[in-house]
Amino acid sequence: MGTNSQRSAFKTEVDVNTPAQCDDDSAIPVVSVKGLKENWQKWSSEHQEYQKLNPFSHDTRQRVVAPQRGQEDYGRPQQGSLTEKRGKEAHTHISREVQKLCEVIRNIGEEKERDVDEHDSHRKVITVEFGKLFEHYVTISNTLVGILLRARKQGLVDFKGEMLWQGKDDNVVITLLE
Repeated sequence: MGTNSQRSAFKTEVDVNTPAQCDDDSAIPVVSVKGLKENWQKWSSEHQEYQKLNPFSHDTRQRVVAPQRGQEDYGRPQQGSLTEKRGKEAHTHISREVQKLCEVIRNIGEEKERDVDEHDSHRKVITVEFGKLFEHYVTISNTLVGILLRARKQGLVDFKGEMLWQGKDDNVVITLLE
C-alpha cells in the first residue's frame, strides 16, 4: 500500500492541464511540478506585460506612450476597453434621463411668452417651479438636481443659481428651452 508521498512519487509526470487524477483510496489529485512551473511562468509573463501598460504600476519600462494634454485621446479611455464601454452606457443612460426630465417639464409646466430680442418678438416657453418639479419627479428618479445640471449644460433648460436645494429653492423657475 504505502503512504501518499510514496504513491505520488511514482506519478509526477501528469500534466497540470489534464483533468486531475486520483487514486482509488485517495482524494488528492496528482499534478506535475513541470506543469505547475509552466503555468506559473505563463501567468508571470502575462502579468509583467499587463504591468507595463498599467499607468499606476511602478514598472518604468512602459511601452505605451501616455497621451499628452492637447492630444485628441487625452483623458479618454483606451478604445475597445471595458471602461470605454461603461462610459458609453452611462452616457446613454444620462441622455434618457434628460429626455425624461424634459418630458415631465412639458407635462406639468405652464406655457408663457418670453422676450427673445429687442424687436418685440415673443417666443412661448414652458416653465415650472423647482418645488413642483421636485414633487412630481421624485417618484421617477432621485437624481433630479444632477439631471437638471446636465440638461442646463446641454442648453435644454435654464434656471438661476448654480445649485438647487429642496425647500430653499422651491420658488426658482426652471425654463424649458427646446
